[in-house]
Amino acid sequence: MNPNLTTDRPTFVTHLECSLTGERYEADQLHGLSRAGRPLLVRYDLPSIRAVAPRAMIAARPTDLWRWRELLPVRRTSDIVSLGEIETPLVPIPKSGGPNVLVKDEGRLPTGSFKARGLVMAVAMAKALGIKKIAMPTNGNAGAALAAYATRCGIETIVFCPDDTPEINVREIAAQGARVYRVNGLIDDCGAIVGKGAAEGLWFDFSTLKEPYRIEGKKTMGLELAAQFGWKLPQAIFYPTGGGTGLIGMWKAFAEMEALGWIGSERPKMFAIQSSGCAPIVRAFEAGEEHAERWEDAHTVAAGIRVPKAVGDFLILRAVRESGGRAMAVGDPAILQAVEDAALKDGLLICPEGGATLAAYREALRLGLVDEDESAVLFNCATGLKYPMADASKTLDRFAEIDLAVL
Repeated sequence: MNPNLTTDRPTFVTHLECSLTGERYEADQLHGLSRAGRPLLVRYDLPSIRAVAPRAMIAARPTDLWRWRELLPVRRTSDIVSLGEIETPLVPIPKSGGPNVLVKDEGRLPTGSFKARGLVMAVAMAKALGIKKIAMPTNGNAGAALAAYATRCGIETIVFCPDDTPEINVREIAAQGARVYRVNGLIDDCGAIVGKGAAEGLWFDFSTLKEPYRIEGKKTMGLELAAQFGWKLPQAIFYPTGGGTGLIGMWKAFAEMEALGWIGSERPKMFAIQSSGCAPIVRAFEAGEEHAERWEDAHTVAAGIRVPKAVGDFLILRAVRESGGRAMAVGDPAILQAVEDAALKDGLLICPEGGATLAAYREALRLGLVDEDESAVLFNCATGLKYPMADASKTLDRFAEIDLAVL
């Protein structure tokens, strides 16, 4: 058994606060959005963590998500819900990317995507706070992660997804114990159904950033990167951005680690990557706006980043601007080409959302936003095995004469 899960360790949550106004909320109570209608952020007693959890102690633990226990909100080991959340590898792609490009391959996590990070934490806290029924809108992978973790701890789950969600996602959600409904609309249309049911007291709303703890799970991507880079950070991060929880979480993790003395003040340039068919964050970034208007007629092959409006838009934009990065949009042809190139040239099968980061890196290189000599991490958010692939096979008749030399 993983020693990170067997011993109760102190957690250091002090309170929650509104990400927009700074208003303080009590910890260990059930919360959704703040009174201002914005995400709540978990705050910790960082000086106390610094005193009892030196970096060397953390580094010596098994390399899984739970090694970061002091910086996570789950207070009791008995509330942890785990399916084996590993530290995901950094995979070089020198032929399709470049000599200093690494892919953080989140497809190795339970349920095959980085949604496992956020949902394992959110579900563990739901268990701790006594939630019995959860509903959530999804473009696929988040619903699968929610279903798996909620089923594991006996929480009833209802999931709503757009009717063109990848078929394998819809089926895996149901296979792992959730009731799943296809809705003739986009993810925010599904979210409206979830919100209506929550207002009527039928379930708790687990929409992106509408509960405080998914960010805490996703921030472990930033914690891992620091450890993997020898307690420094890469010079650029390319992140596929729909709701943007992971980008927000990593930015939070970097600040916490600096306060703990684990890293310095240097930060990567953060690139929020969207599809040109659904790019509300890009439009707001280029217009100098703090909030992003809803994107109408959203469409892209990268379903995971087809989010017309993000509740944490201002947090995404703030992180991108503070880092000196950029919000970028890439088209579906470039996304599909990047997926093909990574597989054919480097043997790494990535998802369309991961392909978007590679396509964006190539464009950033062309525009001089990054240099080939700079270290860059691209996030592949799910295993490519979940997505349709072209059939390039040919057939053979074993009863006919076969020219093996031609083969």
